[in-house]
Amino acid sequence: MLKKIVIIGPESTGKSTLCQQLAAHYQTQWCPEYAREYLSKNGTNYSYDDLLAIAKGQIELEDKTIQSAISNWQTAPPGSSLTTQHSPLFIDTDMYVMKVWSEFVFGKCHRFILDQVIERKYDLYLLCNIDLPWVEDELREYPDLESRQKLYHIYKDIMINQAVPWIEISGDYDERLQKSILASSQVL
Repeated sequence: MLKKIVIIGPESTGKSTLCQQLAAHYQTQWCPEYAREYLSKNGTNYSYDDLLAIAKGQIELEDKTIQSAISNWQTAPPGSSLTTQHSPLFIDTDMYVMKVWSEFVFGKCHRFILDQVIERKYDLYLLCNIDLPWVEDELREYPDLESRQKLYHIYKDIMINQAVPWIEISGDYDERLQKSILASSQVL
């Protein structure tokens, strides 16, 4: 059975790095954040409707990655680490991120995104704290500590008020990886 583990949090909190590290550790796949591809191709001057396109692209990418992971898991040779009872898939960003982004920037969110928050099911959330140093990137918008703190608390409130198990991930990159492996192993 495929276990879906989502890594969320504000920008520049090590989500993509953590996904890559976890996928390497568990010898499995991870689903990148579609927004990076979209904004790199279309520019950073996005609109409210662009966020809907990004959300749909994220879901499509996630669904393709899920199907690929299931296929790999089902066809893995005996004795492979992929033939364990539960195989993880690490997902960089979900519809909660799209909801927060939409509401933070535009003060509203497309119904499609809200519906997907309810419909899509996951097994664990890893909430990345803002304690890593900010890394400049042409796609990132909020280098100021106040915005980062505000966004982190929005994510934490969401985690507290939803039913899926979650854990806060903080510390340096190695500490984050170790905490994430421990948390992931509890759902696998």
